[in-house]
Amino acid sequence: MPSITANQLKTSGISALAPIIDEHKTAMITVRGKNRYVIMDFDTYNHLRECELEAAIVESKRELEQGKVYKDTIDEHISRIVNEL
Repeated sequence: MPSITANQLKTSGISALAPIIDEHKTAMITVRGKNRYVIMDFDTYNHLRECELEAAIVESKRELEQGKVYKDTIDEHISRIVNEL
C-alpha cells in the first residue's frame, strides 16, 4: 500500500492523496515514520462494510443453528447483561 507522510498531507492537502487513491484505492498515512491511518475511497469503504456485515450474518446464522441463543424476556435479558458486568 502506498504511503504519504502526515507532513506531506499537511502541506499539500487532498491534492497529495487524490492521485494515490485514484490508482490504488487506499493509502497509508505515516506519522513520525510509523503507520497510523488508512485512507480509502468511499466505494472501497462501502465494500469492506458489506463484507463485515455479511460475515456477521454468517456468524449469527451459525450460532443460531448451534443453539447458541437466548430466549429471554426483556427483563431477563437486562438482568443477565447486568449480572455479566
